[in-house]
Formats: sequence, structure tokens, C-alpha cells
Amino acid sequence: MSEVVKTDEEWREQLTPEQYEVLRRKGTERAFTGKYAHSKDDGMYHCAACGAALFSSDAKFDSGTGWPSFTEPAVAEAIELHEDRAHGMRRTEVTCRACGGHLGHVFPDGPGPSGMRYCINSVSLELDPK
Repeated sequence: MSEVVKTDEEWREQLTPEQYEVLRRKGTERAFTGKYAHSKDDGMYHCAACGAALFSSDAKFDSGTGWPSFTEPAVAEAIELHEDRAHGMRRTEVTCRACGGHLGHVFPDGPGPSGMRYCINSVSLELDPK
């Protein structure tokens, strides 16, 4: 997987203001407002910043949290996990390995064998339909 390196100005030019806030400044979109929060469309979800394949619709489930949720990444090597102690909380941040973009967080309260819930901002994703 190749690394995508751009200046802050290049990211600002490429991304919408909301995408920039979430992907580059680790923001969070408001719950239940993202275009993929309730989507049932089939396909592959890619990083909105660099296009890396991240999550399959096959792993998507309705967590009731207001953000798209997945049980696992489509390609484990496509993401990185980091400890996040911002806002007085202890969480695990999920970023795109290729460009470092903030995607969301992962929690150990999901369904299935892994028990994981990758809670991802819609604005960080672009769906490539099947």
C-alpha cells in the first residue's frame, strides 16, 4: 500500500470543509447526519481522502449509534489503530494507513465473533457500489 503525502494546503484544496475537519483535524460529524449512516447499498467503502479500500458493505451493520458501523475492515492492513485520550476519554482511533486520515473509532461492543464495532464518519468514506 503506497503512502499518500500532501501538504495541509493540498488537503484543504482537495477536501470539502467538513471532510477536512474530520479527516485532517480528527473531528466528528453529528450523529445521524451522514449519508451512509442508514445506507443499505452494497459495495466497497473507500477513504474519501485517498481512495484506499477500507470497509465492505458485507461487514456493515446498524448499530443504532448514528454512524456507519462495521464489524471489521475489508483489508486489515488498510487501517491503523491509535490510542486516543482526547476529550477526557480513552478510545481507540481508526485512521487510514495510506494517508493518515481520521476515520472514526473502534469499540469492543459489536456483534459477531470479533465483537468489534468500527464506528466510522460517513464524510470519511466514499462508497463504490457493486
